Amino acid sequence: MHVAHLSLQDFRSYATAEVALEPGVTAFVGPNGHGKTNLVEAVGYVATHGSHRSATDAPLVRQGAPRAIVRAGVVKDDRRALIELEINPGKANRARLNRSPVPRPREILGMLRTVLFAPEDLALVKGDPGERRRFMDELLTTRAPRFAAVRSDYDRVLKQRNALLKSAAAHRRSPGPEIIATLEVWDSHLARTGSELLAARLELVAALRPLVAKAYAALAPSSGAADLTYKSSLGDAELSTDRAQLAEALLAGVAEARKQELERGVSLVGPHRDELVLRLGDLPARGYASHGESWSFALGLRLAAFDLLRDDGDDPVLILDDVFAELDSGRRSRLAEMVAPAEQVLITAAVPADVPAELTGASFSVSDGQVTRD
Repeated sequence: MHVAHLSLQDFRSYATAEVALEPGVTAFVGPNGHGKTNLVEAVGYVATHGSHRSATDAPLVRQGAPRAIVRAGVVKDDRRALIELEINPGKANRARLNRSPVPRPREILGMLRTVLFAPEDLALVKGDPGERRRFMDELLTTRAPRFAAVRSDYDRVLKQRNALLKSAAAHRRSPGPEIIATLEVWDSHLARTGSELLAARLELVAALRPLVAKAYAALAPSSGAADLTYKSSLGDAELSTDRAQLAEALLAGVAEARKQELERGVSLVGPHRDELVLRLGDLPARGYASHGESWSFALGLRLAAFDLLRDDGDDPVLILDDVFAELDSGRRSRLAEMVAPAEQVLITAAVPADVPAELTGASFSVSDGQVTRD
């Protein structure tokens, strides 16, 4: 899989941009703040319908423009597809596939698959649990786009349940039978949608563990072994991936936490409270890993995701946004050797020297919003 052409209209700093791409390595080189990251961000947006730099769509639209349009020509197994996303802040986004409208943008998730590593990924190791939950859920959706609907359903149930709990807590008295009955309905919805998400995460972590250990050992052979485990809000007992059993466990968990939840006005049990625990040797990576170890662990997570997606049938597009400047020479060379065989690698760098010699291919200069092939 690779992107053969990228077209932008009013996306970030670009009024317009047209970039012809090809398989292999492509480097976008230019000073910081001149638009090179915007190009790879656009590729990532086509794949995930989200940005690695912004939680909302509004910053993606060029100042003064009503909307932004991103088009990507994608080649997979000699089949070509033109994907178009129209970004409308405050309104529903629109999508087209081969110039035909698509009823819902999420229906084209999976047409392009990417794995993107950027400086923001340090938060996977150093940040709060929400960063690691997002990593798992985004990878689940990349592998199986139907999980976009699962995540949406769970978030909707959680929002409604929290609103009910907050309302009950605000009255500062024992809730009546009507509130309890309504809460039990939302409990069943949370258990149903939460069990699907929890089971998928448990299966994902089991698949990722050996891949992360392998990637980290290749990047930082002199450091301790990298490992990851899933910590559930249901306790320390080993969990089955059977959906029915997990639903029963979630129902029991929310029933046990009922008094606390009513007092605090928030849902305390469910996948939204879970954690992906990263360890180096015998210590948790968060708080103990050095800066270099944290970078290597975050890279290891992304490389493991790449290997997992590759095992599903084809190479995703690998995007390395301003990565090599932060690595020492040893890690830089080892990473270059690991990613070079990918079908398509997109790199951003401030200066040509930041692109390892092992990664030869096309190069574009990016300056003041102009993209020129060298």
